[in-house]
Amino acid sequence: MLSYRHSFHAGNHADVLKHTVQSLIIESLKEKEKPFLYVDTHSGAGRYQLTGEHAEKTGEYLQGIARVWEQEDLPEELLPYMNIVRRMNEGGKLRYYPGSPLLAKYLLRDHDQLSLTELHPTDYPLLRAEFSRDHRTQISKGDGYQQLKAKLPPPSRRGLILMDPSYELKSDYEAVVKGVVEGYKRFATGTYAIWYPVVLRQQVKRMINQLEATGIRKILQIELAVRPDSDQRGMTASGMIVINPPWKLEAQMKKVMPWLHKSLVPEGTGHTLVEWIVPE
Repeated sequence: MLSYRHSFHAGNHADVLKHTVQSLIIESLKEKEKPFLYVDTHSGAGRYQLTGEHAEKTGEYLQGIARVWEQEDLPEELLPYMNIVRRMNEGGKLRYYPGSPLLAKYLLRDHDQLSLTELHPTDYPLLRAEFSRDHRTQISKGDGYQQLKAKLPPPSRRGLILMDPSYELKSDYEAVVKGVVEGYKRFATGTYAIWYPVVLRQQVKRMINQLEATGIRKILQIELAVRPDSDQRGMTASGMIVINPPWKLEAQMKKVMPWLHKSLVPEGTGHTLVEWIVPE
C-alpha cells in the first residue's frame, strides 16, 4: 500500500518526539571525529510545507511543532533540533518542517554519509530533488529494509539506522522487527531507532515482545502519550525504541520529557515513559 503521505502529519507531536531523539543520537555520534553512516529506511519527501494543503487539512502541526515553536524556555536538549527548524523558517513565521532525512542532512558533518530510501512515487522525486546537490547522500527507490542488507555494515563501523514505516498495515509491526534482526546480524554495534505509533496498545506490546525474543540487548523505550490508550480510531501516543542508545540518551530524555509533555499536552492528559525493555 502506498496511500500514506507524511505531509498530512508533518510536525505533529510524534514528529517532535522522533526528531528530538534522532537529533540527540546524531549529536552523540558527532562527539567522535570518526565518520558515521545515517540510514533512513522510510525517508518521505524530506521537506514539508506546513502552510500547504495537506498540513492545513489536518492541522496536526498546531498541536506539535507550533507549540514548541512558541516556547521561550527551550531545554538545551532541544536546541540541535530546533535550530534546524529555525534555520528553515527565517523571519519568525513557521512555514516549513524538516523530515528526518533533512534534519540529518543539516546535522551531519561533511565527512559523514547518508543513505535514504523511499518507495512512494510522489515522495521519491521530491526527496531526490531535495538532496540532488548533497555529495554525502545516496538515494534509492525501493524497500528500505532491503537496503539494510546492501548498506550494512558501514566501513566506519559507526552508524544510526532510523526505521519509521507508516504502519498502514498490521504486518509493518512484524516487518520492522525483521528489519532490525537483519540489520543487527550485519552491524551489531550500530544504533537502531524505531518509531512506532500507539493506535492499539496490543500491537505495540506484541512488537516489544518480539524484540525481546530476539535476544538483542540494550533496548530503550521512550514514549509520549497525548491522551490515554483507547480502542477508538486514532493515534493516542507514539514512541521510539532505541537499540544501543548513546550512554547519555536515557538521562537526556528523562530530563526533557516532562517539558515536552507540558508543552505539547497543556491539558495534562496522557503520560511519558523512559525505561529499558532489555538492559545491557
